[in-house]
Amino acid sequence: MSDISFVRGPVPQGQYMAATVHDSIAYSAGMTPRIDGVLQVSGVVGAAVDIADAATAAGMCARNALTAIASVAGGMDRVERCLRMTVYVACADNFFDLSAVADGASAVIAEILGGEALPVRAAIGVKNLPSGAPVEVDITAVVDMKPHA
Repeated sequence: MSDISFVRGPVPQGQYMAATVHDSIAYSAGMTPRIDGVLQVSGVVGAAVDIADAATAAGMCARNALTAIASVAGGMDRVERCLRMTVYVACADNFFDLSAVADGASAVIAEILGGEALPVRAAIGVKNLPSGAPVEVDITAVVDMKPHA
């Protein structure tokens, strides 16, 4: 598990929260592959973006989603496990390797939280995503909201 105790979450690109917590369940907004608010990869998977780059982009998205959740939970050490993840892939009509793209997001979750924290997931092909992003990821997670001494 990562030893990051406090993180600042990604800045929303519109009028919404990057993440929210209710009881011990945290929800991230859909995250695109941005670093410091700048989209790092754009285009359609299976056309301008290959599987490897799309998987890397999905990993960036998952990292952003976990960071957003950690920012409202009080740190990455409070993120216990992921429950569900949806990976949206802007893809060409003949692209069917959605799971290979989603594996990039799963790899980042396993790296940060460990393999036992992997969620169930869906990988969904779509026509377009915000700002021309090739991938968008949202995560639902269990977080520890009990006061720590």
